[in-house]
Amino acid sequence: MPSPDPAHLLEDEYPWGPVLTVPNAISLVRLLCVPVFVWLLFGLEDRLAAAILLAVLGATDWVDGYIARRFHQGTRLGQLLDPTADRIMLLVAVTCIAIDGAVPWWFAGITLVREGLVAMAALLLGAMGVRTFEVSWFGKTGTFLLMFSYPLFLAGHADIFWADQARILAWLCGIPGIAYALVSAVAYIPASVDAVRARRQIR
Repeated sequence: MPSPDPAHLLEDEYPWGPVLTVPNAISLVRLLCVPVFVWLLFGLEDRLAAAILLAVLGATDWVDGYIARRFHQGTRLGQLLDPTADRIMLLVAVTCIAIDGAVPWWFAGITLVREGLVAMAALLLGAMGVRTFEVSWFGKTGTFLLMFSYPLFLAGHADIFWADQARILAWLCGIPGIAYALVSAVAYIPASVDAVRARRQIR
């Protein structure tokens, strides 16, 4: 996978623009639904309802980006808010589902470590004045698969007749999802190094 152009990483693809846009509102709603997911899982102890909500949130992941591109509503805030919402949702969901016992801790641990390292790298690059680059195809695909595997893990431990099939589907989505996510994380390393070097040259 080719690395992003380092010079492009130093530019703002979008201006800050207006805050109240449809894509930003969708990202905000997804963030606000995270506590609802936690309440459904631990408050009501309804694994199926929590799984459905998480699946819906994962399915709508592409909606805000599509609207931003289709109707020219992309903003710098949206570039920051969308991946932030994705990361918070994934981190909270993975941790809660692991605590619930619906997913093995080793699987959840790989997901959490990967997301934590990517988040710390993004903060470090931002502190150095380097704009974070677009999420790669591998990263998007990995996140998409994981956001469906974890609801399936939950459904697989719910009191439903298709629980066995849900567990099988969870692994079919989860294993390639983890693989894609790790590949994307490794690919970001040389891109980040190139971006830092380009930033130093400009300075």
